[in-house]
Amino acid sequence: MKLVGISGALAGEKTSVAVHNVLTAARRHDSTVDIELVDLRDYEIEFAVGLPLAAYNEDTWNVVQKILSADFLVFGTPIYQASLSGALKNLLDHLPEYAFRNKVTGMVATGWTNKHFLVLEYHLGSILSYFKGLVPTDNVFIHNDSFDIESDEIIDERISERIQKLAEEMIYLQRGIMNK
Repeated sequence: MKLVGISGALAGEKTSVAVHNVLTAARRHDSTVDIELVDLRDYEIEFAVGLPLAAYNEDTWNVVQKILSADFLVFGTPIYQASLSGALKNLLDHLPEYAFRNKVTGMVATGWTNKHFLVLEYHLGSILSYFKGLVPTDNVFIHNDSFDIESDEIIDERISERIQKLAEEMIYLQRGIMNK
């Protein structure tokens, strides 16, 4: 099974670290899971204007293909103004309506206020469901205070435990989908 993680932040390290931690937790749980991190900082995704995918640059096409070819996915976003990042939303606008059919789509987010934890449940989760993704019951919101100020590594053990639970649930659900 191939698990692709999307880090939807164009600045900073925290979101990429969070997604990477989910990927490595999945690999620790099941060493046969193939993992890949797609950090949007490394790609020039063109602004979606409703054209066929072939009309966009190679980076846009390649990232969309990585998403479509994945067996399951985890999406990470910083929370800005009580919403997901514009970079992640723009990427999602390039996808076909049934992009996540038969795929588990996990979620992690980083932010400065605990009031933003509901963005995953009520905003990103709704978008992933629109694309027919199966959204696990576990998701992980990580307050920026849970990161080491110098290394941006997660220092809160409760967050690490929640990341592990998310990874395990995603693998369990995806196996169930693939074995039906």
